Amino acid sequence: MAAESSAAAKSSWDFSCDLKVDFESEEKASIVYAALAVDEELQPDKVRRQMSVSDDGKLNVHFEAVEARFLRASYSAFLDVLTLATRTIEEFGEMGL
Repeated sequence: MAAESSAAAKSSWDFSCDLKVDFESEEKASIVYAALAVDEELQPDKVRRQMSVSDDGKLNVHFEAVEARFLRASYSAFLDVLTLATRTIEEFGEMGL
Protein backbone atom coordinates (compact mmCIF):
# COMPACT_ATOMS: atom_id res chain seq x y z
CA MET A 1 0.00 0.00 0.00
CA ALA A 2 2.82 2.44 0.81
CA ALA A 3 4.41 1.86 -2.60
CA GLU A 4 1.12 2.68 -4.31
CA SER A 5 0.66 5.97 -2.44
CA SER A 6 4.28 6.89 -3.11
CA ALA A 7 3.83 6.23 -6.83
CA ALA A 8 0.61 8.23 -6.86
CA ALA A 9 2.32 11.15 -5.11
CA LYS A 10 5.15 11.10 -7.64
CA SER A 11 2.82 11.10 -10.62
CA SER A 12 0.83 14.05 -9.29
CA TRP A 13 3.71 16.46 -10.08
CA ASP A 14 2.75 16.52 -13.76
CA PHE A 15 3.74 20.09 -14.62
CA SER A 16 7.31 21.34 -14.69
CA CYS A 17 9.60 23.87 -16.29
CA ASP A 18 13.22 24.96 -16.10
CA LEU A 19 14.70 28.44 -16.04
CA LYS A 20 18.36 29.25 -16.65
CA VAL A 21 19.66 32.78 -16.17
CA ASP A 22 23.22 33.63 -17.20
CA PHE A 23 24.77 36.14 -14.79
CA GLU A 24 28.19 35.68 -16.44
CA SER A 25 29.84 35.18 -13.05
CA GLU A 26 29.41 32.60 -10.35
CA GLU A 27 29.60 35.33 -7.72
CA LYS A 28 26.64 37.29 -9.12
CA ALA A 29 24.60 34.13 -9.60
CA SER A 30 25.37 33.11 -6.01
CA ILE A 31 24.24 36.50 -4.68
CA VAL A 32 20.92 36.18 -6.49
CA TYR A 33 20.59 32.56 -5.34
CA ALA A 34 21.13 33.60 -1.71
CA ALA A 35 18.59 36.42 -2.00
CA LEU A 36 15.92 34.18 -3.54
CA ALA A 37 16.53 30.99 -1.57
CA VAL A 38 15.02 32.46 1.60
CA ASP A 39 11.58 32.71 -0.03
CA GLU A 40 9.92 29.34 0.32
CA GLU A 41 6.97 28.31 -1.80
CA LEU A 42 3.68 29.35 -0.23
CA GLN A 43 2.10 25.99 -1.04
CA PRO A 44 4.92 23.40 -0.91
CA ASP A 45 2.38 20.59 -1.21
CA LYS A 46 1.44 21.95 -4.65
CA VAL A 47 4.66 23.55 -5.98
CA ARG A 48 8.33 22.65 -5.64
CA ARG A 49 11.30 24.80 -6.62
CA GLN A 50 14.91 23.65 -6.76
CA MET A 51 17.73 26.11 -7.44
CA SER A 52 21.42 25.73 -8.10
CA VAL A 53 24.34 27.79 -9.36
CA SER A 54 26.66 26.40 -12.01
CA ASP A 55 30.38 27.10 -12.28
CA ASP A 56 29.83 29.14 -15.44
CA GLY A 57 27.67 31.72 -13.65
CA LYS A 58 24.20 30.40 -14.40
CA LEU A 59 21.31 30.27 -11.96
CA ASN A 60 19.33 27.10 -12.67
CA VAL A 61 15.77 26.80 -11.37
CA HIS A 62 13.48 23.79 -11.72
CA PHE A 63 9.78 24.10 -10.92
CA GLU A 64 7.28 21.26 -10.45
CA ALA A 65 3.57 21.59 -9.68
CA VAL A 66 0.46 19.51 -9.38
CA GLU A 67 -1.54 21.88 -11.62
CA ALA A 68 -0.60 24.28 -14.40
CA ARG A 69 -2.09 27.26 -12.58
CA PHE A 70 0.15 26.70 -9.55
CA LEU A 71 3.18 26.42 -11.82
CA ARG A 72 2.27 29.64 -13.61
CA ALA A 73 1.68 31.55 -10.37
CA SER A 74 4.93 30.36 -8.80
CA TYR A 75 6.97 31.01 -11.94
CA SER A 76 5.48 34.48 -12.35
CA ALA A 77 6.10 35.46 -8.72
CA PHE A 78 9.65 34.11 -8.95
CA LEU A 79 10.34 36.17 -12.09
CA ASP A 80 9.19 39.31 -10.26
CA VAL A 81 11.69 38.86 -7.42
CA LEU A 82 14.38 37.66 -9.83
CA THR A 83 13.95 40.87 -11.82
CA LEU A 84 14.25 42.94 -8.66
CA ALA A 85 17.40 41.11 -7.56
CA THR A 86 18.94 41.43 -11.03
CA ARG A 87 18.22 45.15 -11.22
CA THR A 88 19.69 45.64 -7.77
CA ILE A 89 22.92 43.93 -8.84
CA GLU A 90 23.02 45.99 -12.03
CA GLU A 91 22.54 49.19 -10.05
CA PHE A 92 24.71 48.55 -6.99
CA GLY A 93 26.56 45.28 -7.51
CA GLU A 94 29.32 46.48 -9.79
CA MET A 95 30.92 48.45 -6.96
CA GLY A 96 31.99 45.37 -5.05
CA LEU A 97 32.02 42.69 -7.72
